[in-house]
Amino acid sequence: MTAMVLLSGWGIDARIWQPLAPCWPAGMEIRTPDWPGYGERRGETHPASLPELASLMRDALPADAVWVGWSLGGLLAGALLAHLPPPRALVLIGTAARFCHAGGVSAAELDTFRRAFEREPQATWQHFLRWQLQGEPTPRTAHRRLLDLIGSRPSASTLTLETGLHQLAEIDLTPWLAAPPCPIRRVAGTQDGLLSEAARRSADMVLADTGHCPMLSCPAALTAYLAQLRAEVAADDKHEAAT
Repeated sequence: MTAMVLLSGWGIDARIWQPLAPCWPAGMEIRTPDWPGYGERRGETHPASLPELASLMRDALPADAVWVGWSLGGLLAGALLAHLPPPRALVLIGTAARFCHAGGVSAAELDTFRRAFEREPQATWQHFLRWQLQGEPTPRTAHRRLLDLIGSRPSASTLTLETGLHQLAEIDLTPWLAAPPCPIRRVAGTQDGLLSEAARRSADMVLADTGHCPMLSCPAALTAYLAQLRAEVAADDKHEAAT
């Protein structure tokens, strides 16, 4: 059975996916591994080197699965296509080819954020949580729900978070989107303020009335799309086996 591997974004561990749990169809195999340095793997060092990261994530990212990466998780999953066998499909949620792009988050904004993080990591992390929730239908409710899931302090070390900010600034998925080694699908919320309007409109699935965190505001719609994609992958597998 083709598993779905869900990968979290900057500053947030795998608990972000818990709201999807009641919505999955029966029989779905769902895995939510933490990145090195996060959550259950907090004691590990999150490497800046993508080959090192690929080595640490090899067992968690099998080729016979669908990888689903959200935000930085999508950038990292896409970048790891250069270092791991490609999956059956890759889904990018709230992820453009680059984190900094015209009409979305500017390089200057990210630089300002990184300087603020150097001065006050905890306060800046908390600011980021509120920032990415601005496009949700009820941002305050979404913020409370997020804190209920992950707590009021990051599960990753300051060094791990700094590494993630560097990766946000540097990773460019343009080559992989232009010539994908596997099917790549993009999901975007209509109100995602971290994406440009062009990036939102060009997504394969546009989720209405949600922002950067659809797992909090529209888990049923998100799981329905992912389950449909997984069914298409399974159907392709059967067709290939028959021929």
